[in-house]
Amino acid sequence: MPRLVPRPRECERRHPGGDFSVPGLTYRNAIITPGGSYRLRGERGSLRIFKLGQFGRPPAKASAGISALAYNDFNELHLDPAGNFDVILSPTRSQGYTGDWWKLEAGTSSLLLRQVDFDWVTERDPRISIERLDKPVERPRPDAAELETRLRNLATSIGNTAFFLVDHVEGLRRDGYINRLREFDVSHLGGLVGQFYYEGAYELAPDEGLILEAKVPAKCTYWSVILTNDIYETTDWYNNQSSLNGAQLRVDGDAIVRVVISAKDPGVPNWLDTAGYPSGAIQGRWNECSATPIPTLRKVPVTDVRQFLPVDTPKVTPAQREERVRNRRAQVQQRPLW
Repeated sequence: MPRLVPRPRECERRHPGGDFSVPGLTYRNAIITPGGSYRLRGERGSLRIFKLGQFGRPPAKASAGISALAYNDFNELHLDPAGNFDVILSPTRSQGYTGDWWKLEAGTSSLLLRQVDFDWVTERDPRISIERLDKPVERPRPDAAELETRLRNLATSIGNTAFFLVDHVEGLRRDGYINRLREFDVSHLGGLVGQFYYEGAYELAPDEGLILEAKVPAKCTYWSVILTNDIYETTDWYNNQSSLNGAQLRVDGDAIVRVVISAKDPGVPNWLDTAGYPSGAIQGRWNECSATPIPTLRKVPVTDVRQFLPVDTPKVTPAQREERVRNRRAQVQQRPLW
């Protein structure tokens, strides 16, 4: 029987069909048989983004890319009084069946579940199971040929994951996107439909900072800004404030969000800590937003940061920062990983 197997929450480089470097994003993957009939059920929870992607057979090389055959949104399902869902995924709807149903697209061989934590304190994560309906419930011992096939495919899978986008930041530098941002089109890499990405490389001396500014869209389901190192691995966001999303960011009175990126703590709420990496990448996203602005970047001495921020920008003391990071770490640990 298929299982939705959790992947690490600290999303570093991903193979096609995954996403890139999103703190708070959990993936679950199930390998299925094309043309089968499946039942997904569980508790909806309260996450804003909880979607299922249908994907075909992955390419031999991750760089070749892959697009989703379909995306299904759990927000569209009916819930019982306890908040539970129950949906059938199959090529055709069974005659007389009146419950929730999603079409299983031809050629789908894997399902990718995306669930995104926005408010790490109050949101409830979903619970979900998957089972195949058109086969007996018993699962016999796999034969030697099947085990051999799995083992032979393992090296390719590991290699694809290890080298996927490893030179991406260097490519940004070659294209001249150092301390400036551009759109990042990931539609050919299985990116989430309705999500707009922007990115750029950063290079900073220990006493320098970048001020990122953007007009926040009037309507937006999810938005965030994160940092990576030079090989596109997410900076350690468990123990550093190296990522912030819309629930964590402070928006100024003029509806502009201003974020300081630096190695030294500038003493402001919206600080992205480079955590000892003098260079790397900045990546942001707007999900289901009424606008998709590409922020501006301005390099300034860290000591002069407040000259470029509103006068009412709060001050964050070292003791307050330590408390914020400790709370951040606790919030992540208290969320279920599967």
